[in-house]
Amino acid sequence: MVGAEPSYDILYQHATGLKADHIKVPLLPDFRQDIPATIAAVKANYREVGFVYLCSPNNPTGRMVPKQEVAQLLDGIPEDVPVLIDEAYHHFVDDPAYATSVPYVLQGRQVIVTRTFSKIAALAGMRLGYAIAPKPLLDRLRPYGGGGSINAIVKWGGVAALNDTASQAWVKRVTLELRGKTTGELQALGYPVIPSDANFFMVHLRRPVQPVVEEFRKKGVLVGRPFTAMPEHLRVSVGTADEMGRFMAAFKEIVPATKAASNR
Repeated sequence: MVGAEPSYDILYQHATGLKADHIKVPLLPDFRQDIPATIAAVKANYREVGFVYLCSPNNPTGRMVPKQEVAQLLDGIPEDVPVLIDEAYHHFVDDPAYATSVPYVLQGRQVIVTRTFSKIAALAGMRLGYAIAPKPLLDRLRPYGGGGSINAIVKWGGVAALNDTASQAWVKRVTLELRGKTTGELQALGYPVIPSDANFFMVHLRRPVQPVVEEFRKKGVLVGRPFTAMPEHLRVSVGTADEMGRFMAAFKEIVPATKAASNR
């Protein structure tokens, strides 16, 4: 398996559990995924690569991969190497440079697109998602199973969520508004925020994150865990207006404004 570092680490954990090797390609300095380096890693290990993992928008950074770079990746690696494109957060992208990769599936390319109901539909407790891929590729994957099944209530809950486009549009609008408001306040305090295309963002605290996470917990505010590759970045999910207000109030008590902000 070839993928970015950091990215959604459950995939790497499963690979380790199956005694499979994985190659982690570091992000670029601006936290975008390094597509040329990914292509090079695949070519250098072609016979051993089972698939490429591309999370877009990426978790935990929130940065999406532009459609031109997805095309660059698919055209730059051997055609028989499957590419798993994780679109868990695709509903929140509002950038014309982005596009879903489902058309590649319809073209018969070795692409698997995965999505979840845990984000825009807020049905995380149902543990429901789906994959879109060419039938021959799905047939190859079917013997491995998914480790579980769904009941009728979960299935019809998913169908209802797919049909409820009005709620999805409302959630996206409110989420992007609150994300913009909160990240603007953090930047005004002097803390850089990675541009995000998802329902979360990462802010650079310039100090180890773990003690800060613990201080937030003491105030009843839960924020993301530290990431080994980004130990000074705090991952924050966008909640309700009240929740984001509580987050900012706690932030100002826990993390002091930087000198750059205080001198304005």
